[in-house]
Amino acid sequence: MDEIIGFVSGFDGVLTFRPAEGDGSPEIAWGDTFFYYSADGTTPTEAQPFATIVTKNYPDDEVSRLDRPGAFRVNVAAGKEAFTQWTGHAPRETAITDADPGDDTVIAHPVYGTVGWLAVTNPGPQTGATIRELLHAAYERTRTRHERHRRR
Repeated sequence: MDEIIGFVSGFDGVLTFRPAEGDGSPEIAWGDTFFYYSADGTTPTEAQPFATIVTKNYPDDEVSRLDRPGAFRVNVAAGKEAFTQWTGHAPRETAITDADPGDDTVIAHPVYGTVGWLAVTNPGPQTGATIRELLHAAYERTRTRHERHRRR
């Protein structure tokens, strides 16, 4: 997990937010990590993160079994093209499932797959390079979109 946080935090203009007690964030988010593109280093008020790392089950999101010791899941706003490449279907065709996806496997995000998010629980040898490629691509899309809006 720390390797992934260091990798994404190294991208130019990335704001890495790690909610903790006392910072005003909801308790359920404590210990998780959210990656935003922020050229000026301030927390975007309207933007969504382009990737997250979660360390626990959230309500209606228990399929990855993040209640296991040391378990975590990397979630990436992959976009339609990458999502389709990895799942074989469009995001809107994704059905939320109770099936256990297993570790070190690229899957449609159990909740946000319908909007093009991919996920990997406990990335390892099978998905290490892939998750880095997906994270970098999500960062580039977000940065490009931000720059386009800034120029308007």
